[in-house]
Amino acid sequence: MKLSREVKTAILVISGILFLIFGFNYLKGKNLLDSSDTFYTEFDYNGLTTASPVTIKGNNVGKINKITYVVETGKTLVSFTVDKDLRFSKNSKMRLYPMGLLDGNGLAIITAKDEEFAKSGDMLQSEVEPGLIKDLSENFSGLSEGLDSTLKSADSLLVNINSLVQDDSNDGLKHAIKELNLTLTSFKTLSGSFNNLIAKNQDSLTQVISNFNAVSKNLAVLSEDLKDVEFSKTVANLDNTLQNVNSLLTGLDNGEGSMGKLLKDEKLYHNLEVASGQLSELLQDFKLNPKRYIHVSVFGGKNKDDFEKPEDERQ
Repeated sequence: MKLSREVKTAILVISGILFLIFGFNYLKGKNLLDSSDTFYTEFDYNGLTTASPVTIKGNNVGKINKITYVVETGKTLVSFTVDKDLRFSKNSKMRLYPMGLLDGNGLAIITAKDEEFAKSGDMLQSEVEPGLIKDLSENFSGLSEGLDSTLKSADSLLVNINSLVQDDSNDGLKHAIKELNLTLTSFKTLSGSFNNLIAKNQDSLTQVISNFNAVSKNLAVLSEDLKDVEFSKTVANLDNTLQNVNSLLTGLDNGEGSMGKLLKDEKLYHNLEVASGQLSELLQDFKLNPKRYIHVSVFGGKNKDDFEKPEDERQ
C-alpha cells in the first residue's frame, strides 16, 4: 500500500507531537510509560530518605521519588509512587514509623474504610508514630547543641595551632620542626657513616663472626665433653684427699712422727740451738786461729799452741 505525501507528513507531525509531550513530561520527572501513581504528603520534620520504602500492612508497594523542603510552609514535602493497581481511600493517612536502629524510617499507608479512592497527584494526610516525633526533635536539638560545641572547640583548636605556628620562640612549632629536620639530617649522616664503616670493615667483621662461630662450636664440644665427666667420682676423690691432709695436719699438731716431734719437742729445739751456736763459734775460731786446725811443718816442728778448753761449753 502506497502512502501519499500528505499521510506521511501527518504521521511525522503526530509522532513529533507525541515525542515532544513525552520528552516534556520526562524532563518534569514524569514517565508516561510508568504504570504507577504519584502522591504527596508533608511532615514537620524529615525522617525519610529516597531509599525509604512505602508499605501497606507491612508489604512494600512503592518508593519515594523526591523529598523537598518548602520554605514558605516550613514543612518537608514528600513525593512517592505506588503501583497503579493499588486502590486505597483518599482519606488514608501516611504514617512515618521507625523500622529499626540501623534500617531508618519508613512510610506506611494507613487505609480508611470509605470507598472514595485517591487519585494520582492527591495530597494525603500525614501522621507520625507516637514517640518518633519526640526522638526526631531531640535528635535535631542534640545535633544543634553538639554542632555548636564542636564548632567552638574547633575554633579554639585553630586559634591555638595558629599561635603555635606564629610563635618564633624556642617553644614554637617552627623551631620544633626545624630541630626535627636537623635530627633527621644528623641521623641520615650517622647512618651513612655507619654504612661506610661496615663496608670498609666487612672482611674484619666476617672474620670476627667466623671466629665467634668457631668459639661457639668449641664451647659446644666442651659442653659435650663435660657431660661425660664423672663429677661425683672426682668430688669423692677430692674429699678423700682432703681427709688425708686433715689427718696429717692433726698428727703434726699432736707431735706424731719426725715432723711432729720436730715441731713439738722443745728439748730438740734447745739442742739444735746449742749446736748451731757451737758451730758458729767453731767457724769463728777457725777464722781467728787457723793454725790450731791446719799444721804445716817442713822440719817436723811441734806446735807450740795448746788448746784451752773454755769454761762454758757454749763459748
